[in-house]
Amino acid sequence: ISDEAAPGQKQGPTFKDGRRRVDYVLTYHIQKPQSVRRNTSRFSGSRVLRSLRQTLSLSKSPAMPPPKIDPEIAAQEHRLDYHEDDKRFRQNEFEDNLREMGLELEKDEGNKIPGIGFVKIHAPWNVLCREAEFMKLKMPTRKVYEVKQGSNLVEKINLFIHKVTEPLHPKVESNKPQNVKPLSYPFSREKQHLLLGNGVYTAAYPLHDIAWEGFDNISLLSPQLLYEEWASYSVFYKYQPIGLIRKYFGDKIGLYFAWLGIYTQMLIPAAIVGVIVFLYGCATVDDNIPSMEICDPRNNITMCPMCDRACSYWKLREACGTARASHLFDNPATVFFSIFMALWAAMFMEHWKRRQMRLNYIWDLTGFEEEEDHRRAEYELRVMKKTLKKQHKSTQVCLSLPLITSWWSHHCCLKIVTFAIVFGVILYRISIRAALHMSSNPSNIRATVKGTAAVINLIVIIIMDEVYGALARWLTLLEIPKTDKSFEERLIFKTFVLKFVNAFTPIVYLAFFRGRLDLFYFPDDLFTTKRDTCAHAGCLMELCIQLCITMLGKQLIQNNLFEIIIPKIKKLIRRRKSDMDSQQQEDYNLTLQRYEKDHFLGPFEGLSPEYMEMIIQFGMVTLFVASFPLAPLFALLNNIIEIRLDAKKFVTELRRPIAARAKDIGIWYNLLRGLSKVAVIVNAFVISFTSDFIPRLVYQYMYSSDGSMHGFVNHTLSYFNVTEFQPGTAPLQPLHLGYEVELCRYKDYREPPWSNTPYDLSKEFWAILACRLAFVIVFQNVVMLMSDFVDWLIPDIPKDISMQIHKEKILMVELFMKEEKGKKRLRENHSNQSPVQPRCRPSSQETSNC
Repeated sequence: ISDEAAPGQKQGPTFKDGRRRVDYVLTYHIQKPQSVRRNTSRFSGSRVLRSLRQTLSLSKSPAMPPPKIDPEIAAQEHRLDYHEDDKRFRQNEFEDNLREMGLELEKDEGNKIPGIGFVKIHAPWNVLCREAEFMKLKMPTRKVYEVKQGSNLVEKINLFIHKVTEPLHPKVESNKPQNVKPLSYPFSREKQHLLLGNGVYTAAYPLHDIAWEGFDNISLLSPQLLYEEWASYSVFYKYQPIGLIRKYFGDKIGLYFAWLGIYTQMLIPAAIVGVIVFLYGCATVDDNIPSMEICDPRNNITMCPMCDRACSYWKLREACGTARASHLFDNPATVFFSIFMALWAAMFMEHWKRRQMRLNYIWDLTGFEEEEDHRRAEYELRVMKKTLKKQHKSTQVCLSLPLITSWWSHHCCLKIVTFAIVFGVILYRISIRAALHMSSNPSNIRATVKGTAAVINLIVIIIMDEVYGALARWLTLLEIPKTDKSFEERLIFKTFVLKFVNAFTPIVYLAFFRGRLDLFYFPDDLFTTKRDTCAHAGCLMELCIQLCITMLGKQLIQNNLFEIIIPKIKKLIRRRKSDMDSQQQEDYNLTLQRYEKDHFLGPFEGLSPEYMEMIIQFGMVTLFVASFPLAPLFALLNNIIEIRLDAKKFVTELRRPIAARAKDIGIWYNLLRGLSKVAVIVNAFVISFTSDFIPRLVYQYMYSSDGSMHGFVNHTLSYFNVTEFQPGTAPLQPLHLGYEVELCRYKDYREPPWSNTPYDLSKEFWAILACRLAFVIVFQNVVMLMSDFVDWLIPDIPKDISMQIHKEKILMVELFMKEEKGKKRLRENHSNQSPVQPRCRPSSQETSNC
């Protein structure tokens, strides 16, 4: 790359000389003419206009007195002028600092965007070389070596896989297998910290490269190539050009899309197994004995009312549809799927670590260490204010202030989390209570409650997500973190906790608390509206419905539709504000320079929203997968669209982000690893306490006379004497079924009314509870042991990469030894030469090779 463009070669936007390329752009507001004038020029101009107006007015009406200036307006104008002077001083000082660093600047205030000025910045070649040394950027040397993929068998397998998947790879040079790799070595000088202006410029961004049309070979860094091979929906089945993404957007964004691609690929086997588990439930639903007993009309089982007065007795066979549907998700295959998904999560984490290490090697980041994080400007400002402001307080109080602030903010977080839980539970119970009093048909009641409550929860989740995002940022600002890295990590953690609790509060309530909060109620409240119970088939079906609606709703509405519709609405609003029609707008856009076009693009706000969206989805896929085996399939379909949607947004709708170096995904990996560990425990409790898996096993092996499931439904139902209803709670229509009911049944393990301890928890309840707890302990330890074994079995660094890194070190030592020997021979030859014919030593500028 040269400092100036070669003749006849297009280098994108340039300075007015047509030679120096525009590398970066700063934008600022241009004051209107009447507010730009300062001091004497401003007042003298005002006096001339004022005297001219007075002369004209006196010629028409000599008796009119001169106008008086409002002192408040004059003072306000003086403050505005002072503010503008201060901004102009900061701007000039900042630009002088940039010039001192060797950058070249050119201003453009006569552009086609009124009120906006541009500062075009060009980095000369010597500045780029200096910064490369500061960053210890690895650069390829002339020395190359052969890259081996491992043993001959492994190499043949990799070549075979590459040939088979050739149609799935994008048509870019970086995706072709390379047999040789140049030896790279980092520069050594330390990085200096550069200060930036604050509040002076409105935007700062590098430019998108121009898509050059009319050329046979498109530039490898052209947005046109990125759009065709990455952002287009027509290539949804292809791999992403990760190398090209990294070259254009930087390491950090390249790692995000590489991680998203690995996550999406790993969802394919999970989705296939989940579909098989669901199909197994569909195939065995007619052979499920408990659902057959519920649907059998010969089983004349009368059930107790589900609410006070308005509800009456009903037949168990009315829950036939719910029982059959529950079997689709509550069958022995879901236990296998839970174990599979726990191992899948471990495999995914190991696969990503290996892929990340391979990318570090390919991108020459193996020896990269993050720089020392510098203090935030807000932190420095607070320290400066405390230093300047002489407070008459003890040093101990001043030192404890950050701790108090941090404690207070975390206390606020806990309050918000509690509020989210209580709000979700109350809203859900209100919807249930309202629906129960609307109808006396149990099947209609259940269907209405499930659908409306899930939709209400989805709406609340979407609204509160935005509130919690702003709240997390406000709480982080209160803490005043010292460095940018600390600020980012604290903000990410708070946002994750709040949004995670917001999304999973109704799901956790359904899975573990519904119907169990009144466990020790005596018969007075067994059948009142206080008892929020699930259907006879259990809470797993309602949990599945809640997961399905929440997951699909968040993906379709909050993620995809918002990202598609909101930008289009903003464009429509800008177009309606403009006085030009569509043709005039198109002609106007053709006259704009590249930096002017990029000014109208949306600002890049970081990768945190993208990561957060996927982390919450990962929680949906792993935490409650025992109740919703189709979650990986829905996640896979969403991610296929999400990758291309994000790609199109980055290429066409956002300003080009500043390329940032990174060797991993940071705190997001820790969050993923934590979720994968918690998922094992959650699925153990879902299988044990939410589903009927353990009660079925206990009945089959402890209480069944023939070892089958016949009689299981009757075993799970207890008796209630209808004469023991509290006053005012009995059904208004006791003869609703056509006969008088003396005993009704309800789902629970309690003693019958004729026993010595009526309505107490029965011995079957305690036996099942002991088995449930034992299953949780065994399942958790066995699955975690298997996950740790997978983690130990698969090395973090691929063997071929470790061998090549070791080979690079050896070659680098040999190269330096060879260079030192050459220098030694050169010095010996120089010393042996006659002094009559001295050799001129070339200057460092001539021999330097950056």
